[in-house]
Amino acid sequence: MRYLHLVVAVAWLCAAASGTTPATAGEYATKDEAVALVKQAIGRVAEVGMDKAKPEFMDHGGKFVDRDLYLIIIDNQGTRVVHGQNPKLVGKMYFDSVDVNGKEYGKEVQQIVAGPGKGWISFAFKDPISGKVLPKENYVEKAGDYTYLAGVYTR
Repeated sequence: MRYLHLVVAVAWLCAAASGTTPATAGEYATKDEAVALVKQAIGRVAEVGMDKAKPEFMDHGGKFVDRDLYLIIIDNQGTRVVHGQNPKLVGKMYFDSVDVNGKEYGKEVQQIVAGPGKGWISFAFKDPISGKVLPKENYVEKAGDYTYLAGVYTR
């Protein structure tokens, strides 16, 4: 038994020394959490309006930015009104978004908005935790004057 504890301790120290630690459950967002975040945001806007909710959605210390999970909200013209990870993108068009592989994922969102009103899209995007470009899936839901998105990275 002592040998097993020693092996585990050495493995953990090696991982720590290499600058990486093993991923733990809950370290990254899940698809269910992305859907729940969108539903929370829709409820918050219904409760207090977009003008009051917007700063909450972009507060990195608040409840709407969690690990690698954050909101993007676009208006009916496709302009970002919220970007929980990069406020420099607020005011920029979303429907013309293209990933690093040339995939026009903004047009997919536009099709969801014009059609069923909710669904999932896939594309490649920079992960805020690792800084690497990773596959990402965004949940999209239209509600009132806005379309809400939140997504998860595939690791």
